[in-house]
Amino acid sequence: MPDTPPSVPDFTQWPSFPFEGDLRVKQLDDPVPFEPPRRGEADRECTACNAPDEAYIWVGERWRVRAMDRPTGLPMVLILESRSHLDLGDLPNLLAAELGVMTVRLERAVRSLDGVARVHVNRWGDGSAHLHLWFLARPYGRLQLRGTFLSLWDSILPPISEEQWRENLAMVAAWLAEFGGRPLAEPPRIQWQAPSSLSSPSPEIAAEEPEEESVSVIEAADEIPESDAAADLSDPSAGPSEPDPAPEAGELPQSGQADAQDSAPSDAAISAQGGTPNDGPDDSPADATAGEDQGERENVPGAARTPES
Repeated sequence: MPDTPPSVPDFTQWPSFPFEGDLRVKQLDDPVPFEPPRRGEADRECTACNAPDEAYIWVGERWRVRAMDRPTGLPMVLILESRSHLDLGDLPNLLAAELGVMTVRLERAVRSLDGVARVHVNRWGDGSAHLHLWFLARPYGRLQLRGTFLSLWDSILPPISEEQWRENLAMVAAWLAEFGGRPLAEPPRIQWQAPSSLSSPSPEIAAEEPEEESVSVIEAADEIPESDAAADLSDPSAGPSEPDPAPEAGELPQSGQADAQDSAPSDAAISAQGGTPNDGPDDSPADATAGEDQGERENVPGAARTPES
């Protein structure tokens, strides 16, 4: 007689559960006698130990903070890592105390961003032996995202704009740098363009540009125990790519240099009219920089209970 499949649990009826329709529970595999090593255990390479500081948005003497390699569905997804190759239960008293301070500090920095209501702090550790804590920002007003399934919603929601994502990263890095360390994330640069290049691209060109898929918390290599599946995923330790630099002061973009040369009057013509030739181009505006927060917030509110808790 076949086993009766288990019934679907009640949380599938919660408003925060991201799926609907006919669901069934997977068959549970038999337990294995020995668990495979995680990344950073036995002879497996540790991704965090091999990652350079440039892959992070903020680095300190004993802690580093990194982001996904592209915009996420949530306003912010960050990972706090120890520099030393230690897991949570291996921390000495000094690092254990600093972990509490860093957790509160990073939570405040993420919660200071516009449009963030709460910050979920999670630790799984089944994929990597190197200590890493996840910080997931829940968008303000999105009550359906409250509770346990926020990490699932991250892979479902469309990614935020890259400009907003980079601005958020720079603000968090600047906040942390107020208390030490070095910020590495920079705000988005102003894209200087000639007037002839300001027109929107044709629909045919826009259709040819492929859209990048967002990397979610669930799909991150650090949280996938299976070694075979990890090879197909992008490395989340890689930091955000640098944007194209803006032209130097007084330098016209290439698309507008020819037009500027054709339209500029010659020195002889200006002299004939009683004028003087222009000695040089005007200085271009300086790149915008992100403002730094002046300090941590006071009176952090207690953790709110969700309907599911």
